[in-house]
Amino acid sequence: MCLGIPGLVMETFRENGLLMGKVDFGGVYQRVCLEHTPDAQPGNYVIVHVGFSLSVVDDEEARQVFAFIQRASEDIQDGDVLGRQDSEP
Repeated sequence: MCLGIPGLVMETFRENGLLMGKVDFGGVYQRVCLEHTPDAQPGNYVIVHVGFSLSVVDDEEARQVFAFIQRASEDIQDGDVLGRQDSEP
């Protein structure tokens, strides 16, 4: 299983012949290879896994992923992993 995270493309550029982008992950900016999503433009969200964009998604889909990640984070903080409450023996 892999985890792809949405990021907002801030700018695109070429580096060593590859299409690259500066992508914003909630205030953390990373260089991402955009070769798999050559239509990605600044203002688009892309799903990124290990530094490579896998697909372009619309704002609504990105919001849904952010909401899912937030709920999962809250469940983990509450000790509710995989839909069940962890209990100590």
